[in-house]
Amino acid sequence: MIVGNWKMNKGPKEAMTFMQAIKGKLPDDVISVIAAPALDLSTLLTAAQGTPLKIASENSYFEEAGAFMGESSPQVLGDMGVTYGIIGYSQRRGFFGETDAIINRKAKALFRNHMTPILCCGENAKIRTDGKTDEWISGQINDDLTDLTAAQVATMSIVYEPIWATDTGQTVTLPQLQTVAQLIRQTIAGLYGHDVAQQVHILYGGSVDTTNIRGIMAQNDIDGVLIGTASLDPASFLKLVHYNNIND
Repeated sequence: MIVGNWKMNKGPKEAMTFMQAIKGKLPDDVISVIAAPALDLSTLLTAAQGTPLKIASENSYFEEAGAFMGESSPQVLGDMGVTYGIIGYSQRRGFFGETDAIINRKAKALFRNHMTPILCCGENAKIRTDGKTDEWISGQINDDLTDLTAAQVATMSIVYEPIWATDTGQTVTLPQLQTVAQLIRQTIAGLYGHDVAQQVHILYGGSVDTTNIRGIMAQNDIDGVLIGTASLDPASFLKLVHYNNIND
């Protein structure tokens, strides 16, 4: 599962140009996803018809409608045909104060409206230095998945974001990545059983590009990646979704 996360980049015209560049070039054996600003979603959904590309929202509210100025309705997103919704991204947690309780409500709203959550979790530098990574990651997952059913969780993707690496300028090693990915799968297994844990897609949401994606995807408990900057260029995105063809 390869997810391009545009954040607050590109408008509808740029989104259309991007789609024209990748149309007919996506693999059938990879779940290819673009998460885009709300203003681009209608354009992308129209352009993606007849292609394997799935579209994700970068944010949505936990209520379907009401006086919630500036928010995106999960009901409208679902009716439009959006497939996935990112929740729990570190910048939403940090910049906008989203708590695990809010993220849990957003997960339920996405499921109510026939979309699948892509849930992000991760620890900062202090938590890692204090040796509390396992406790923190497991706690986030436990709280974010409260009252979700096994059938729902089995369809989800969970992204590991190493916030500590961004904080310190360090690079996550492949063994460090696999250790946390394994922890995530074990946490799901403890909550919902082995079969559900094996169905969940575990993604890496650090700095991913054409130089490291093959090593990341080779890890036992990694099923995909959430890509930022490298997904903005259509040629780069195509290389990443065809990662098996990248030369070592």
